[in-house]
Amino acid sequence: MSERSEYEGRTVVVTGGTGALGSAVVQLLLERGARVRVPCFDVGGYERCGFRDHERAHVVHSVDLANDAAVRQFYAEGGTVWGSIHIAGGFAFTPLAEVDRAVIDQQVRMNTTTSLLCCREAAVHMQGGGRIVNVSARPALDPRQGAQLSPYVVAKAGVAALTQALASELLAQDILVNAIAPSVIDTPSNRDAMAAADFTTWVKPADVAEVIGFLASPRNRVVSGALVPVYGRA
Repeated sequence: MSERSEYEGRTVVVTGGTGALGSAVVQLLLERGARVRVPCFDVGGYERCGFRDHERAHVVHSVDLANDAAVRQFYAEGGTVWGSIHIAGGFAFTPLAEVDRAVIDQQVRMNTTTSLLCCREAAVHMQGGGRIVNVSARPALDPRQGAQLSPYVVAKAGVAALTQALASELLAQDILVNAIAPSVIDTPSNRDAMAAADFTTWVKPADVAEVIGFLASPRNRVVSGALVPVYGRA
C-alpha cells in the first residue's frame, strides 16, 4: 500500500478539525484516501475551512466534546473508526495571581476531559485495531517552560499521562495510542497574539500534520505510548 492511499476505506475522526492545525490534518487524510468525520462547535471555523464540500469529509455541528452524551452520540452515529485524532483544546495565559477555579475547570474540561471522552468512545468503535493520537504540549513535557501557564500545563500534562496509560490498557486490542507535544504552531491566531515573536522558529501546521498522519496510519505498527516532541527550531 502506498502512502498516498494508506487510509483508503478507513474512517478517521479529527476533533478541532476546522482550526489551523486540524484543517491541515484533515487535508492530509483526505489526500491519502480517508473518510473524515469532524465534530464542529465553531460555526466560523467551519465557514473558513477548505474541505466542507469534499465528498469524504463529514462535518457534524454543535458537538460539545466535554459532554458525555454528546460524545457517545457522535461516535455511535459514525460506526466503525480506524483512527481518532484529538486536536480540540484550549489555551489560557494565566499568571498565578489570576488563577481561579473557573480557569482551572475550563482548561481541564477543554483539554483533558475532551481527550479522555473521545479516547473512550474511539476505542469502543474500533474493530480489529486502530490508532489514537492526542495533542499535549511542550510545557507539559518540560514544565519549566510553563511559567504563567499553570492551568494549561496541568491540563496538557493530563493528556500526556492519559496517552501513556491508555497505550498500556489498549495494546491487547491492537489500538496504538500516542501524543504529539508541539511548541508554538505557526497559526494566524498565534501570530496575532505574539506579534513580536520570531515566526521562523515556529512549526508549520502542515509539518505537524505529517507527524500525526504517520502516528495514525497503518504504517505505524509498533509506536505506542510515545509523547513526540514537535518543536521545530524553537
